[in-house]
Amino acid sequence: MANTKVAIIAANGGLFDAYKVFNLATAAAASDAEVGIFFTFEGLNLIHKEAHKNLPLPEGKEHFEEGFKQANVPSIAELLSIAQEMGVKLLACQMTMDVMKLEKEQLVGGIEVAGAASFIEYAKDANMTLTF
Repeated sequence: MANTKVAIIAANGGLFDAYKVFNLATAAAASDAEVGIFFTFEGLNLIHKEAHKNLPLPEGKEHFEEGFKQANVPSIAELLSIAQEMGVKLLACQMTMDVMKLEKEQLVGGIEVAGAASFIEYAKDANMTLTF
């Protein structure tokens, strides 16, 4: 997938959302794609220092927690670290941070704070745009 650009919008903040976002981002990056994720609204939970450690499962899906462990699925913290090591661009929505009164220091390290226009500039020539 060299010369491929993937733009991902993470707007939801549950555990399933996090696995979708980071699984696809790291798979694309492993295939030599350029990958950027724009975290907005509840999606900011995926990169919040504390919230990303305790993301909720959908009601009635609690049994997945044991399945993740048995299948040796990496934690969200591990996937986030892998994404960063692979060079995935991580952008936090400035407007949403302002609305939620979040400071950059409340997010994991290595996050770039940017407005929607910055993400549009990044994504305008993407080969794929995914939203979760």
